[in-house]
Amino acid sequence: MDFGVALAFSTGLIGGFGHCIGMCGPFVAAYTVQGAEGSRLSLFASLATHIFFNIGRITTYTFVGALMGLSGSFVNSAASLSGIQSIASFIAGILMSLMGLSIAGLFRGMLFFERYNSLIVKAIRGLLIDTSIARYIPLGMLVGMLPCGLSYSIFIAAAGSGDLLSGMLLALSFGCGTVFSLLLFGLFFNVLSVRLRGLVYRLSGITLFIMGLYFIYRALIYNA
Repeated sequence: MDFGVALAFSTGLIGGFGHCIGMCGPFVAAYTVQGAEGSRLSLFASLATHIFFNIGRITTYTFVGALMGLSGSFVNSAASLSGIQSIASFIAGILMSLMGLSIAGLFRGMLFFERYNSLIVKAIRGLLIDTSIARYIPLGMLVGMLPCGLSYSIFIAAAGSGDLLSGMLLALSFGCGTVFSLLLFGLFFNVLSVRLRGLVYRLSGITLFIMGLYFIYRALIYNA
């Protein structure tokens, strides 16, 4: 699972600069501008808001990853009764490979769910009205729930891990990988052009595709 964790972190790191800035960046920009208008924040205070926001996001990722890992363990337990091992890993590998190809622009139709986020966005806007520093963690938690091809793929990987702790670690590693891009964006606003972000996002899709192949390989080796 160490290789899978490394791939999850790499997906978050690469995808963060390619996709998270585009998807989560507007919310980061909104609360950054709002904070700057309300009072002149010191560098430390500004950094603290971004850290709290990312703690909220990673909390959501880790919790969902743990739940998905637990659900995968149930699938594997049921499958073992019929002599089939690591079925969750195999299915997760197929789905991740397809989503990776979709993100890379080589296959269409797997990211339709990214359009369905109106309820979460409404809740996020409600939190943006608040002015207390306590809002940043729940704000990050809500943003972590936004339908996203990258995060949902990692949740699928967590289910494929077939274990609560492994699923939690995969999602945690992914979340930590995304922190760098959003932290830089929050402090400096835009560190990459739109075109370059698109290229990096597609690169993260290739990384995700490799991760899917790894899960398929692991499932087949386990059953050999």
